[in-house]
Formats: sequence, C-alpha cells, structure tokens
Amino acid sequence: MPKYIALLRGINVGGNTMIKMETLRDVFSSIGFENVRSYINSGNVAFETKKTGDEKLAKQISDAIETEFGKKIAVMVRSAAEIDEIISNNPFDGQFENDKDLHVFFLAGELSAEQKDLLASVVNDNEQIEARGRTLYCLLKISIIDSFVGKGFIDKKLKIPATARNWRTVKKLAEM
Repeated sequence: MPKYIALLRGINVGGNTMIKMETLRDVFSSIGFENVRSYINSGNVAFETKKTGDEKLAKQISDAIETEFGKKIAVMVRSAAEIDEIISNNPFDGQFENDKDLHVFFLAGELSAEQKDLLASVVNDNEQIEARGRTLYCLLKISIIDSFVGKGFIDKKLKIPATARNWRTVKKLAEM
C-alpha cells in the first residue's frame, strides 16, 4: 500500500490551532488510513492508503479535521516517493552547513509564470529561492523571521496555500 505524508499548516505553532497528535492520529485512522504515525508536534503525519491523488487526500484530511476540531486547516499531501524526490532534487545541496538554513515550502499547486516572476523579484544574496514543481526551496542566510517568506510573502503576494519545514524535518519525513 502506498505511503503518504500529510503536512498540516500552522498546527501547534505559537499557541494557535492546538491539536494533540494522538487525537490527530485517531482522526486519520477513523477515515481509513493505516499505519498512521506522526513526527514532532507540528502536523506531520505519515500514513498508508490505497493509491489516491494528493489533492483528494488533502481534502479528505482537511474535511475530517474540520468535522472533528471545528478548524479549517490547509493540508498538503505528498507521497513518500515525492518526499524522496524533493530530497534528491535539492538545488542547494552542499551549500549550507545547518539544516535550519534550508526551508522547503510545500505548495498546494505549481506556481504560474507570473507568480514565479514575482518570486524572482525578491531573491537576493540572503534569500535564495528556487521553485520546482509544487515545492519551493529557500536557502536563507538570515533568520526566517526576517525573510520575505517568513513575513507572509507566499500567502500575501503569491496567494497560494503552503506550509514549510526545515531541511532536518524533511529528511525525517523521508525516514517515516
């Protein structure tokens, strides 16, 4: 049975949208997913189910969370194979020493040409960003809090649902 990773946006960050991982795993199991596991307390859930499209799975998970918790949460889903591809296609491989310097944004869809142009307009020596499919790789030489992506650029300017994980977390997701 195929393995998937669900990446929930904004779970248990800054005291907002608090959801216990045990309860979240139970929700995943209740909608028929198997071998449900979570990683850290910020909405990373591995599961197995019959082969299904990422968007359909994301909607199913989002709807179940809204029913159970009364919260509308953006959910991105990637297959285990896609997570492996994200790791092997890292355009910044070997260009950073600390896994917290590289952030991967999982997007709800691919960027349009206009969105890519807008993204290119903010790239600088401190913030290198590359889009590949439904993934943004962001190599930051500054704190993410001080960066364009950390200040809501993706939501406010690109207007596309996304959730980010640092490189260490992405590698752990591949191990799940």
